[in-house]
This record gives sequence, C-alpha cells and structure tokens, in this order.
Amino acid sequence: MFYHLLKYVLLGPVLRLVFRPRIEGLDHVPESGAAIIAGNHLSFSDHFLMPAILKRRITFLAKAEYFTGPGLKGRLTAFFFRSAGQIPVDRSGKEAGQAAVREGLKVLGRGELLGIYPEGTRSHDGRLYKGKVGVAVMALKAGVPVVPCAMIGTFEAQPPGRKIPKLRPITIRFGEPLEFSRYAGMEDEKAVLRAVTDEIMYAVLALSGQEYVDRYAAEVKAEAEAAKIRRFARRH
Repeated sequence: MFYHLLKYVLLGPVLRLVFRPRIEGLDHVPESGAAIIAGNHLSFSDHFLMPAILKRRITFLAKAEYFTGPGLKGRLTAFFFRSAGQIPVDRSGKEAGQAAVREGLKVLGRGELLGIYPEGTRSHDGRLYKGKVGVAVMALKAGVPVVPCAMIGTFEAQPPGRKIPKLRPITIRFGEPLEFSRYAGMEDEKAVLRAVTDEIMYAVLALSGQEYVDRYAAEVKAEAEAAKIRRFARRH
C-alpha cells in the first residue's frame, strides 16, 4: 500500500514536476507477465523515476548499503527503499551474486517486473560500462524477455555526490523486448551468458548514445579513487 502512496501521492508527482520526464517506447513494456527491465545507471534518482512512470509495479535489486545505514537516517532510508519495492543485494563476492539471482528469480516467479542495472553500480563519469552476467542467468532460467531501458539526462541532473537534483528534463527510453529462448537450458555456459549480457548492453547503448567502456564500472571507479588518493598524497 505504501508503494502506491509513494507512486501516486508523495513521490511520483514531485519527480514528474522536477524532471518532467519524456517517455519513449513505453508500449515495449509488457502489460502483464514476468519480464526484466535492464537499464543504465547514472543517478541516485534512477531508482525512483522508473517506478514513477511505469503503469505496473517494478521491483529493483538495490545495493545492501541502502538498507544498513546507522542511526535514524539509516532506518528511514531502509524503510523508504523497502516501501518503494527495492530488494537489498550484497554486492561483495560470488555468493552475493548468486543470492541476487535467487531474489530476482522469486520476483519473476510471481509474474512481476524486475528492474536491474547490469553494470552493478552507478556510472561515475556518465559512460556505459560492461554488464555483469547475472541478468543473463535470470533471463535464461526464468525464460522471460528483457526490455532494455536508457535513462538520459539523469547524470547531468544529479551526478554522483549531488544531493539535490537540478531542475531539468530527462528522457526515459524503452527498447523492443529481447528474447533468448534459443539459449534455453544453457544458463551454465559462460560464453552464452557473456553473449546474452553483451546483447543486452548493446541494446541499452543504442538507446542511450553513451560512450561504451568494455570494463566493469567498479574496477574503473576504484582505479579513479586510487589515483585521486595518490595525487592528494603527493600534494601533501
């Protein structure tokens, strides 16, 4: 119930006012049945914009840190994310990835929409990064279509570190559903999972027009942070 209160009364109208989202290709999202919405991830606002504009409820896999913050602020944030239909996912290690797949398959097993960011983390520089194969595992095991989605303009509206978004229009663009029935029963083959994931990411790329980097975002982000620390140490 609180999900619908957020969507239609508390949060949805505010997001529409602030971002004035332009929606393209909404007819590509199935009106019923299980499906995965796989998109790029540019801003903290992404978590809330898509649920606000979709007619159907969508459940996202979100990083566990949003649910484990200390103090009153942490508890309120966790309550907010859970109420908004987010599922916490521990992103540290192989077992964590398997747990995320299990949670995602539960959502799909109920015939619902599952939202996922295959990059695994927000882009720190606005580019599109290599996707992790969990999205492919879920698509093949559940036998569901994957709808590629591109958030355009959210990085400029609320880049990493900015708490209050800028007032500017954005575009949310959905592509034609991708189906992978030709790979049925092959969800344990690494080459197949990589091929499926890359096909999804290239579809997102075609929608977003971003620069593509064939590396994992977390690795590049860690390198950038390490370089920043070294520059700081040299200056001091």
